[in-house]
Amino acid sequence: MVAKLSQSLLFFIIASLSGLSLAQAPINTLGEDPGFFRDPEPTGIAIRGYDAVAYHLLGTPTPGLAEHSLDYQGATWHFANAKHKELFANDPSTYAPAYGGYCAYGVSKGYLVKIEPDQWQIVDGQLYLNYDASVSKKWRRDIPGYIAEANKKFPTLFEQ
Repeated sequence: MVAKLSQSLLFFIIASLSGLSLAQAPINTLGEDPGFFRDPEPTGIAIRGYDAVAYHLLGTPTPGLAEHSLDYQGATWHFANAKHKELFANDPSTYAPAYGGYCAYGVSKGYLVKIEPDQWQIVDGQLYLNYDASVSKKWRRDIPGYIAEANKKFPTLFEQ
């Protein structure tokens, strides 16, 4: 609860300073989890620097390179190569992860939390990311149910 509140407050401050519309949910740019009782710090980089297109085309998490980056929805996205960058730029809704890149299971439970890039799944063409291996295991037990819950909850998670 405290983490959700502090992340919402942080988002409000960042959105206010950057001129972002609160109607548009921000992209998850949370970095590594720094430990117990401390929230990950925003880095400004989506998917912790991994290439969103590679999940779809290569079927594996692939680190992106800063030299192949672009800005989209207030975050910097890195890609493994120029072709992936071009594909994303031409159709970001096909490649961007669900729920702004926040943990899909977490969103289904009403929380906005970081992800581990190697905990992922593509369902019906949509990339879903998860917090860690244990959460990913829970997620796989009822993917359609968790997606339905997350679809209901995600639009309200920034309404604080």
